[in-house]
Amino acid sequence: MKRSRSVLLATVTALAAAGTATWFAGDASAATACAAAWSSTATYVKDNAASQSGHNYTAKWWTQNESPATHSGQWDVWIDNGTCGGGTTTTPPTSSPTSSPTSSPTSSPTVSPTVSTSPTVQPTGTGSLPAHFLTGYWQNFVNGAAPLKLAAVPTTYDLIAVAFADATSTPGAVSFTLDPGLASAVGGYTDAQFKADIATLHSRGKKVIISVGGEKGSVGVASDAAATAFANSVYSLIQAYGFDGVDIDLENGLNATYMASALRSLRAKAGANLIITMAPQTIDMQSTGSSYFALALSIKDILTVVHTQFYNSGAMLGCDQMNAYSQGNENFLTALACIQTQNGLRPDQVSLGLPASTSAAGGGYVAPSVVNAALDCLARGTNCGTFKPPATYPGIRGAMTWSINWDVTNGNNWANTIDPHLSTLP
Repeated sequence: MKRSRSVLLATVTALAAAGTATWFAGDASAATACAAAWSSTATYVKDNAASQSGHNYTAKWWTQNESPATHSGQWDVWIDNGTCGGGTTTTPPTSSPTSSPTSSPTSSPTVSPTVSTSPTVQPTGTGSLPAHFLTGYWQNFVNGAAPLKLAAVPTTYDLIAVAFADATSTPGAVSFTLDPGLASAVGGYTDAQFKADIATLHSRGKKVIISVGGEKGSVGVASDAAATAFANSVYSLIQAYGFDGVDIDLENGLNATYMASALRSLRAKAGANLIITMAPQTIDMQSTGSSYFALALSIKDILTVVHTQFYNSGAMLGCDQMNAYSQGNENFLTALACIQTQNGLRPDQVSLGLPASTSAAGGGYVAPSVVNAALDCLARGTNCGTFKPPATYPGIRGAMTWSINWDVTNGNNWANTIDPHLSTLP
C-alpha cells in the first residue's frame, strides 16, 4: 500500500531471465520400504515422507489433513513415489515448520482444467469472518482522499486494516499514533475516540487489524530479538486498542524465517482467533522461493488470507508460465491469482487486491465489475477472459482495496459493486 503513488514496474523479461517463476519440487527417490503411515493430525513440511495405501509420498510444502492418496499430482501437495513394501521406516513428520519452504522447478506446468476444488483444512485464524469478504485499508494520514474517522467506514467492509503501525528505535518493535493531520482534518480525533470506534465496528460485526509497513514502512524483523520485539509490541497494540490481528505489508523486503517466528509467537499470545493477513506486491508472489511466498507457505496453518496487490506491477507471468499478462484487466487477475492456488495456498487464503480508483494507484486500476468477473472465473470458471485457470476455486476469499478513503472519495462505487456480488459466490 502506498502513502504516495510511486509505481513498481517489473517486466516479464527480467523475470524469465532470472528464472524466478518457481512452481513445484522435484521428485524424491523411490523407496522400497514404506514410510511411516500418514496421519491426518500430523504436520508435514517439505521433504517429509509418509505412506498410504501401499504408496510412498513426499510433501512439497507444509500440510496437515491433506490425504496423499487424494492430494498428489502436479498441482497438489504430495509427490507419489510409487508402491512400497517390505518393511516400514520410522522417520516421523516434524511437529511444526522448521524453515521457510522452498521448491525446485523441474518443468513448466501444463494447463489442464480439473474439477472444482475446496479447502480440506479450514482456516483457524478467521476471527468469524465470512466465507467471502471485503477488506479495505483505512488511512491514518491525509493524502487527497477523503479523511475519515474509523466509525465512518461504510458497512460494506468486513475487515478494516488500519494503515499503518510505525517502526520504533528497537529493531522489530512497532507502535501506533493517530496522525495529527488526520485528527485536524476530521475535526478532532483522540486516542480514546479511536478505541471507541474500534468497539463500534466490533458491535457491527466487523474486524479491525493493524497493518505493518506500507511503501514507506521501515519495520525490520531479521533476528530472534527482533522477532520477539515484533510479537510483543503488536500484542501490546492488540491489548490496548482491541485490534483483531495484524497485516504484513512490508514492501521493502522481509526475512521469512524470523517473521514466521514472530507471527507464531504472536499467535501463541493472542490465541486461535488472531487474524493474520499479508499484502505482498505482485512480484512478491511470482515464485514460491520469494520471501513473501515462503512466509505464506510456512505459516499456512495460521494464515488467514493473502491480499496480493494486483496493481503497480507492469507485466507478469501467469500460472501457465508461458504468457505475460499486462496489468489492468481480468486475465492479469486470474492468471496471477492461480499461481498461489496452484502452489500451496488454499483458495480461502487468496484474495484480489485492487485500487479503489485511478487516483489510488499509479497503474493497474480495473472497474469493480471486472473484479467481480475475475472472482466468478476463479470460483466457477464462468465470466473468464481469454485466460481460464486450470481449476476452479469455490473457496476464493474475496477482494481488498487500497483504500477505503479513496473509495469514499469515488462515491463508494468499488465496495457497493463488489460487496453484494461476494454473497453470490459458492
